[in-house]
Amino acid sequence: MNFCVVVFLNPKKITVAAWHETPLALCGRRPEKPDKSTALKNRYSTKTEPAPFSIEEVAVETLNGKSVHHCLRQRFSTLTALEARVISVILSQCTIDDKTLLKVVADETHVSKAMLVKIAKKLGFDGFRSLRAALALHNRVPLAKARQELSDQSTARVLAEKALGASLKALEEAFSLVSFESLQQAAQWLYAARQRDFYGLGGSAQVARDAACKFLRIGLRGSAFDDGLMMLMSASLLQKGDVAVAFSYSGQTLIVLEAVRQARKNGAHVIAITNSPGSRLTQVAHVVLCATVEDSPLTGENGAARVAQLNLLDALFMAVARSNPTATEANLSRTMSVVRTQRAYW
Repeated sequence: MNFCVVVFLNPKKITVAAWHETPLALCGRRPEKPDKSTALKNRYSTKTEPAPFSIEEVAVETLNGKSVHHCLRQRFSTLTALEARVISVILSQCTIDDKTLLKVVADETHVSKAMLVKIAKKLGFDGFRSLRAALALHNRVPLAKARQELSDQSTARVLAEKALGASLKALEEAFSLVSFESLQQAAQWLYAARQRDFYGLGGSAQVARDAACKFLRIGLRGSAFDDGLMMLMSASLLQKGDVAVAFSYSGQTLIVLEAVRQARKNGAHVIAITNSPGSRLTQVAHVVLCATVEDSPLTGENGAARVAQLNLLDALFMAVARSNPTATEANLSRTMSVVRTQRAYW
């Protein structure tokens, strides 16, 4: 089967007409080509119909068959610090569409056009155009996914099964990416620290509070902060050997970044638990525990990632608790006994 393309050019617009040419033996006659009047109409038309945007587009990935999320997860370790910064800026801005020019992206990220092409190829794309197509789709997917979730007419049981499946997938992906050496190092710092700060805003604040509660149960005091000014004040008082743990889905939250920079400046160890490898937070932290989990727009950008964050926190907590089993058991017995007195019995 042959594929024919006719391109009509004028200074303002390029119109492409295409048709398949099937051998006569298969169909008995050649398909009709666009007639002259249709070609002229297309040539001088100034109106273009917008491409239909359907929910099914969520299932489409890229021209190369790879999503940005997949390529980042598989190849992020091959990027240099500069390349990681560039792709992080591009992803955080969410402004690229199918018409964005290479020069515009280069100017916004302060790198050369050749550098952007190089990054695209290192991520497994053919070049900037296929990366741009993937990024454009990546920026459209959240709205389409939200529409799909809202229009879903499934039963409550099916919806519950989907939620369970998403959580299980998040846990599996987090486990496959975790660095156990980093986990052990973070546990040692947390156990030996004089002061432990846990930072988080929005959904991540819930994880920070859960962390402070867990460590208090085994006798290790820590403070959770979900207010920017409180974070900064506490970080300014940290000393060498203290620990600041920052929870952030995007890794780009400015006030959290400022707090961990202040903590690091004072000599404290910084641990980042995030969903975004290569984000600004990962560049500041000494240890990074990362789970690149695809999110659900309807439940929040950190809905699925929060499950992975809590799982990483549990693993970190268990590693710290085992550092001194005798002290852990004694303190756990004391805290559990006082909490038990506040519970009603049937």
